[in-house]
Amino acid sequence: MFAAFASLAVVPPPESPPGTAADTDPHGWAALMAAAQAGEAAPYRRLLAELRPWLLRYFARRLPPSAVEDAVQDTLVAIHAKRHTWDPARPFGPWLAGIARYKWIDRLRNAGRHAADVLPDTLSTPDHETAVTSAAALRGLMATLKPAQAEVIRLVKIDGLSIEEAAARTGQSVALVKVNIHRGLGRLARLVEGNSDDA
Repeated sequence: MFAAFASLAVVPPPESPPGTAADTDPHGWAALMAAAQAGEAAPYRRLLAELRPWLLRYFARRLPPSAVEDAVQDTLVAIHAKRHTWDPARPFGPWLAGIARYKWIDRLRNAGRHAADVLPDTLSTPDHETAVTSAAALRGLMATLKPAQAEVIRLVKIDGLSIEEAAARTGQSVALVKVNIHRGLGRLARLVEGNSDDA
């Protein structure tokens, strides 16, 4: 029985000396990043192009398919923004994995904050007819008032300004603003009462 398992054992490749590129950077990404830090554009483009498939696989195992591409793009931007923090004396893989891990955690946090609600099969939309009709009726009623009355009623009763703010905006005195509001609202009440008697 042990003989069967022995034949399945993985034989490690011949050992490379510690610290060589073969055991710390099998893809050659450290050399590409070092060249990028030195200002060489071509190695940097090649590095980003080579990192993309690795990041796609990394996030595909950890995130829903709809979030993978965004996570890859966020990570590539973070690598670009943080490229000056990589120390060429240290391995590139752990630095890359650290950035990818933080972007993965960011995605998980965002997913938790913005959890999608399950929508019912049929959605009812509110009817805006009443609001539109009311707004049109109010505009019609306000048009029957003197302009000074309509303006202060709009400013105080609709826009929420104080009497003093309405007076400052219109150039009317505080007392005149109060009088115009009182007379205007009285006229509107009489108009509405007259229309309700007709109905």
